[in-house]
Order: sequence, then C-alpha cells, then structure tokens
Amino acid sequence: MTNSFYKLKYFKMIQFKFPVSGKTRTEHDLLGYKEVPEEALFGIQTLRCIENFNISNYHLCDYPEFIKAFGIVKMAAIKANHKLGLVSDEVCDAVVKACQELIDGKHLEFFPIDMMQGGAGTSMNMNANEVIANRALEIMGHKRGEYQYCHPNDHVNMAQSTNDAYPSAMHLGLYFINEGVQASLKELIKAFDDKKKAFANIIKMGRTQLQDAVPMTLGQSFGAFADAMRHEASRLQRAADEFLYTNMGATAIGTGITAEPGYAKYCTEYLREISGLDIKLSRNLIEATHDTSCMVAYSSALKSIAIRLSKICNDLRLMSSGPRTGIEEIKLPPKQPGSSIMPGKVNPVIPEVVNQICFKVIGNDFAVTMASEAAQLELNVMEPVMVESLVESATWMSRAFSTLRIECIEGIEANRKHCEEQVKHSIGIVTALKPYIGYSNCTEIAKEALESGKSVYDLVLERNLLSKKQLDVILNPKNMIHPSMIEDIQTKE
Repeated sequence: MTNSFYKLKYFKMIQFKFPVSGKTRTEHDLLGYKEVPEEALFGIQTLRCIENFNISNYHLCDYPEFIKAFGIVKMAAIKANHKLGLVSDEVCDAVVKACQELIDGKHLEFFPIDMMQGGAGTSMNMNANEVIANRALEIMGHKRGEYQYCHPNDHVNMAQSTNDAYPSAMHLGLYFINEGVQASLKELIKAFDDKKKAFANIIKMGRTQLQDAVPMTLGQSFGAFADAMRHEASRLQRAADEFLYTNMGATAIGTGITAEPGYAKYCTEYLREISGLDIKLSRNLIEATHDTSCMVAYSSALKSIAIRLSKICNDLRLMSSGPRTGIEEIKLPPKQPGSSIMPGKVNPVIPEVVNQICFKVIGNDFAVTMASEAAQLELNVMEPVMVESLVESATWMSRAFSTLRIECIEGIEANRKHCEEQVKHSIGIVTALKPYIGYSNCTEIAKEALESGKSVYDLVLERNLLSKKQLDVILNPKNMIHPSMIEDIQTKE
C-alpha cells in the first residue's frame, strides 16, 4: 500500500465535510511538520485541533453566525492595519475579499473544529486565520500554503491576539444568534396574545396553592403568559447589547503590545462600518480581556426565561389535566398516543419537552457561572465552554419557543362550559363577598357550603345577609375579575 493510501484513509477517518483525494501539502509550526489535505483551506494548527479535541459533537461549521463574526473582525483588523500603512494594497484587498466570503456564508466546511477545546479559543482564531490566509492566497494567484505572500499570523492576525480577536468574534456571533432567539420569542408572545383575545370572555377559577381562589378569565391567564415573556425578552436584549463592546486592540493582555497607536480606534470604527451595529471599544482593555460578565449576564437572562417558561408549561399541563378527572380548563392539541398499555391516553408531550429544555438551560447557566469564576489573572481560558453552553442554551430555547407555539399554543381550545360550571359551584367566590358581609360571615358561609353542599349564593340569601339584587351584582363573574366600586354595590336594592 502506498503512503498516499494511508493518508487518504486517515483523512477519511477524520470525516471532513469536503472530499479529500489523499494528496497533501506540508506545513510546519512550533511542534513540527504535518501533512494537511491539499483540498483544505485551513492549515496545520486547525488540523492539530481536530486531532486533539473530539468532545462535544458541536462544531464551528454548525454555527455560521460565528464564522460570519470572524469575517467581520478580521476584515476590520486588516483595514485598520492598512490605514496605518502596515499592509500592502494587494494583501489588504485579498484578505478583505476572503473575509467577505465568510460573511456571505461561504467555506463553512473548512471550520470543522470542536466547539469545546483547550487553549482559550486559540484553535478557533487560527482556524479563521488559516482559512482567510489561504483563500487570500488563491485570490492573489498563489497556492494554498504559500504563506510568504500572505501569512495567517503575520498578516491576517496582525496586531491581534486570540485574547481580543476570539472574544470579539464570539460576542458578535452570540449577538447574531440572539436575533434568531428574539424572533422566535416574539412569535410565541404573539401566540399567547392571540389566546388572550380569544379567551377574553371565558370565566374560570383562579387557584393559589392548587386550591380554589377567586374567578378570573382564561384570557387573563394567557395574557399573563404573554407579558411574562415580553418582560424576559427585554431583559435578554439588554444582556445581548453588552456583546457589542469589543476589546480589539488589547492583544495579549490588554496593554496593546504589537499594535500601533490608533489601531484600536480604527478597528472599532471598521467593526461598526462592516457590521452595521453600534460596536464600542471597551473603556479598560485589561479588564475587558479577562472579564466574561457579559456572557454571565446573557446566560442568566436565558435562565430567567427558562424558569418562567417552565412555569408556564407546568400550568398548561395542570390546566389540561383530565380529560375527565382533572382541572380540564383547556384542551391541548393531541400529538401522539400517550401510553403503550393504557388505550386512549394522550399526554401533554409538548409542554413536557419544553420543561426539559428549560432544565438543560438552567444547568448550562451553572457551567457558565463556574467558568467565569475560574478566570485567573489577565485571562479567562474557560471561554470555550461558556460559548458552547450559551450557544446550546440559545438554540435550544429558540427551538422550544417555536415548538411550543406551533405544536401547542396555537391549537389550544377552551372548555368554556366546564370553566363556567367550576366558577358557579366554587366556594372561592365567597371572597368577593368579604367587603360587604365581613370576613367572619364569609368564613361561616364557606364552612357550611363545604359541609352541606349548598351553594354560597343560596346560603347568603338564607341568612338574609344581602339582597338578591346585590348578590347578583357582586357574584356576576364579570364583576369579580377586576376591582369594583363597593359603595355602588352596597346601595343597590
């Protein structure tokens, strides 16, 4: 067997997302020489990352938002260095074109590295540097790997470190991902609002501690769901806006070593120009280089949404419980048979899966918290697990919003008659009488109603505590779902 056969077999075992012929080019780095597939736009450092980290099954190529972000960051850097007279027109133009291709969504297959990695993101940064350099070489008419004309470190990574380029790209990528999260959440909020309107006139019992409380409308329940998610959407966006601060120009630890005076300012200006976003330079680059509080804040906001959404799903499961022996206020869309042994059983599978997604997001937040706490001195090397956790949480939550909306909320039906009957026969309506007959009388009425089975309405009339006209006004369900004028009712005969 030939050496090229062994190479082809080895490269196929790695399972690249592009075809490999077995032909290679030789590249070298600090640790020595390696054969890189001839077809690859990446180079030796990317290959070492592929070999070292096979962990999560989540790869950079699965998240084009980050590759787009790297394109923006590297384009801004090369333009800033060109403005300072450090890069030739030819190299600058070629690198800019290569970066634009990444921004346009090209070459995703050449970012095969695991999202989980050691090295504080160096592999990701070098993956971008190598792809951009090799593509720029092709644009200039050179072969891949002819780095004397355009080098991944000397040109594409000029005046940068992983410690400013990587977090800037990750933050920008997370901002792009958040846009999708917000879009899905907005649609879910609208679905809740639609049900608020559709169920506005359906009276039901409210409950506290799973016990009968006082009447409300089914629409009010769904309106509360909508407003809860609206509040969380605002909180999430405020956290995402913190991603628009960059530490480009910090280089290794924030001192700006290897960068020209003015580079940070120019780079930030180009970042704004290229992205169309209000990107600002961090005030203290040393602090910004080791600080990961923006990711902690975003994770916390996702966790807060998860807590609220899980509560909503719990409520949906309770409100739909039955169909004959539960609360039975709503009917969820039937999605699949619910049991392998109990015929006719249909379970609330959509709220259940969303519950589980929420648990996962809450768990990811703990990972982000501990990774942020693990910062040491001038750098936090644990950013990759923070990024991976946030990506997973954000994408899973986005899918949860869509799944809950499409497969559940939009198809919910109300059991109007049952809801009204529950209010009519509830002991809880006695609370509405307290301003008129006092707490003690209400307590006695409630106790007797429970023991005798008589209605609150009949017992009040028997004891001559209120006139029928007054009672009809007070216990009108529509008067029990909002504040009422006590004096007006007391004067009614």
